[in-house]
This record gives sequence, structure tokens and C-alpha cells, in this order.
Amino acid sequence: MPWPEEPLPPIREELHFGDRRVRCFINRPAGVPAMLASALERNPDGEALVAGDLRLSYRQLAGQVGRTAAALAALGVGPGDRVALLLGNRPEFLIVLLATLDLGAIVVPISIREQTPGITYMLAQSAARVMVHEAELADRLPEPARLPALEHRLAVGGASALSRRLEDLIDGVRRTPRHDGAEEDTAVILYTSGTTGRPKGAMLTHINIVHSVLHYALAMDLGPRDRSLLAVPASHVSGLVAVLLAMIHAAGCSIMLPAFKARGFLEQAARERITHAVLVPAMYNLCLLEPELAGFDLGAWRIGGFGGAPMPEATIASLAGLLPHLRLMNLYGATETTSPAAMMPAHHTAGRTDAVGLAVPCGELKIMDAAGRELPEGAAGEVWIGGPMVVPGYWREPELTAAAFERGFWRSGDIGALDRDGYLRIFDRLKDMINRGGYKVYSAEVENRLCQHPGVLEAAVVARPDPVLGEKVQAFVAGRTPDLSGHDLRAFCAQALADYKVPDVITISTEPLPRNANGKLIKSALRERAARETAG
Repeated sequence: MPWPEEPLPPIREELHFGDRRVRCFINRPAGVPAMLASALERNPDGEALVAGDLRLSYRQLAGQVGRTAAALAALGVGPGDRVALLLGNRPEFLIVLLATLDLGAIVVPISIREQTPGITYMLAQSAARVMVHEAELADRLPEPARLPALEHRLAVGGASALSRRLEDLIDGVRRTPRHDGAEEDTAVILYTSGTTGRPKGAMLTHINIVHSVLHYALAMDLGPRDRSLLAVPASHVSGLVAVLLAMIHAAGCSIMLPAFKARGFLEQAARERITHAVLVPAMYNLCLLEPELAGFDLGAWRIGGFGGAPMPEATIASLAGLLPHLRLMNLYGATETTSPAAMMPAHHTAGRTDAVGLAVPCGELKIMDAAGRELPEGAAGEVWIGGPMVVPGYWREPELTAAAFERGFWRSGDIGALDRDGYLRIFDRLKDMINRGGYKVYSAEVENRLCQHPGVLEAAVVARPDPVLGEKVQAFVAGRTPDLSGHDLRAFCAQALADYKVPDVITISTEPLPRNANGKLIKSALRERAARETAG
């Protein structure tokens, strides 16, 4: 089946990153600075950025980017230098990001949920020369002696003892000419979440980012009329690429929400007449729990992207009933694929809830066995992803790069299958598959069933050590109400799952499940808890 159903822009095979043969759009921007220049030309007086009371047109945004680039250049920042951002969803994040890329330098976004050890590691591993940080987070920064490469600390939103105010540097400077680099140059080092081991710095190049935003623009029909509400962190690949840079390419507007609260999101969505948002399924569920949801005017909201976890069928049905004009789109990808690797055509979401979508137009999906052989249609194996949006590797980690990238493909670690129409189904992470007495149990399948129960807000399934079966199935559930029972949930699962897939143990709490700084579920902590409970 073609993706999408209308004709695609011209595509050709090209050689990139040494020996990778990938399909590329022929007509494409040279990089992120070219995207901003194009948006300025097409929509100079249109809104580009809204943050609280601040409203910037593309003309104003470009002016602030130019002055900030000049300030950074005055500090000696040039091509290849790393500029780290410890900033939340605030205008300086986008302005400094674009200014850094204007100079040919590299941006290193760091989540504001990171603590001192993680911040220290990322700054040291990337050898960042400059850090731009929220003034109120200054106490999380390491002592200067620990980071000799970090020459400048710049604070925004206030003063800091060891940092200069970014605003003071910008006053009175002139615009610096834009650096025209190569499209294979690294634009962003984005650290993976590090649920196991240390985080790895994925190198997002300009050609990676350009193809991802082109895929979003094509699949979602994005243009200058679109207004996206940034409710996920700007420092995450979804916030950075799927919202901020996708809107820059479209010459549309990004509206920044400092932190997600369902009511605040709905109020802002209605007030700003948003047309687009990318959320995780839990955020949609929280919006559905808002008692006054039906009272918000969300008639302009036409595209709702989601990813990171399965969307329960009940959630899809509820959203369709309340917001029939909203086109939900599953987005499957990772930091290493610069966001989307597969996307679900919007009109197919309700009919294919078990799939995550089709490969993006320039992407390629393969299902491989443990020996690296391609498997036939319908067979389950590891998902390998290729295309111009796949990063060339990890920053200064040649061994980790060699282990994760093979024959021009990124080995995702996901278990999935392709059907005859090219739709991808994801069953589980390789490390999350449970072997219960010889029977394979995909945790994602059990989690999806649990999340269909009206009393379940979120669920995670892990292996519980067992002396007889080797492993049993344990579920951790965040309930909507305190009266939810494990007996009822097991009965609910038994109606749809094979008996060996029904959780042996269910731990229920009204507290959220543990997540890391990027909001990703930390299953390692749940496995450790299950092991302790077994040993105890």
C-alpha cells in the first residue's frame, strides 16, 4: 500500500554516512538554518512562537536568533562546538537552539528533570563549551573544576552566582553571518534516556532532521496555518523535532506549555485555536478525565499524534466520540531515528489499533532473526530501521555504534512483524519478553489489555523470578480509584488472553509508575522490586 495515498514528492537513492544507500527527498532544505530562512521568507509577519505573554513573528524570531548567534560568536562559539541547554519549555530554548545551529555549532539539550550526576556526565561526555541554563537550576550544575572544557555558563530567567545573564550578552550585538555547513554535520547530540547503563549521545544531523520534518509535513499536511501546542519536553526528540522544528519547516506557530496539566493544556488549546499536538497516550487519558472537557472549544484541533506506548482502544473510541474531527496518528520511532520511523495514516487509526503504522516514505523496515537474516511477512523478529532519518551513531562511542548499527540499519531492540500491506506491529522490547515455562509472553500485549480496563490509568508488566517456571508474569498497575482489585483485573485479562499470559501477580497503586527524566517508564526498577518481593 502506498504511503500516503496521494503522489509522493520526488525521491531518489543517495549515498550518505559513508556506505549507506538511502532514499531521500530530492527537493529539501540544506539544514535547519535554511528551514528558518524559508519560513521567514514565506511568512514574515505570521506568528512563530507563543510563550505566555510573548508573541513573536518570524521576523522577530529571526532577529532574536541573529542577536543571540552574535552573542555566542563573541564568546568564541563556532562550527562543531557544543552548546548545552538545561532549559524547559521556554522561548530561549528555541532561540538559542536556532542561534547555535546558525553558527554551525552543535546543541546538547538536557532534560530539566536531570539531576547533578546526569548533567555532569552529559556535559563531560559532549565536552560542551557553553551551557545555557535556567537560573533556578544553578544548584544542580557541577563545580567548575569538574568540567574544565565548560568555559561559559549563561543563565536565563534570573541571576546566578557562577553564570552570566544571557540577556546581558545579547544587548547591543549585531547579527553574525550564517554558517553554511554540510547536511551530514551533527546538529544535535540528544542523549538517550539510559533506562539501562549510561546514556548515549545520538548524533542528529541536519539531513536526519530535515527528512523527519518533511515526513511529518507530508503525513500531517502541515503548513503556515498550523498551530502546535508543545506539551512534551522541548529537550525530547518529540518536542524538538515533531513540534518545534516541524513548525519551523511549515512556517507555522509553536505555543509553549511550561508543564503538562490536563486542564491547563485544554485551556491553552482552546484559547490558541491549536491545530496540532503530539502527546503520549497517558496525556490523552488525563484529558478525558477532565470533567469539563466537552465545554472546551477544540474545533480547530485536527491532528493528534501519539507514541511511546500503545493507545488503548477505549481511549481512541472516547476521543472519537468527543472530538470527531480530531485525526489520531500513531507515531513510532526513537531518538536514533530522529523521531518517526513509521506513522499511521490518520483515517486508519481506529481500524488498525494493533499496528503502529507504515514505514515513512524514505524509510525502510526489516524484521530480522537473531542471526541477522530477514524474516518473511507475518513472522516476529527484531525491527531494523533504515533511511535518511537514522542517525549515523553515538557521539564518541564507536563500540556502542558498531553494536547498534549494522548494514546501514539501526537495530531497534523491538520485537515486531510486518503484515502483507506493510503495517508494522510491535509486540515487545527484546529484553522485556517473559519466558514463562517455555511460553513467550510479550509484556506489551498484556499491558495493552490491562489498559483497556476502565479502572486502569497505566500498567507495566515485567518478569517475576520463579523457581519452577523460571519466570512468571507480574503487573504493576496505576489505578484510577483505590477500589480496583487484582482479582477483577485477572478475570478481565482472562477474557482476551491465553491463560499463561494472565498476570500471576498484580500490584496496584494510585501512585504513578516510575519514570526517568525523559518520562520513559523505568522497568528495571520494577524488575528489581519484583525480584525483592520474590526473595522476601
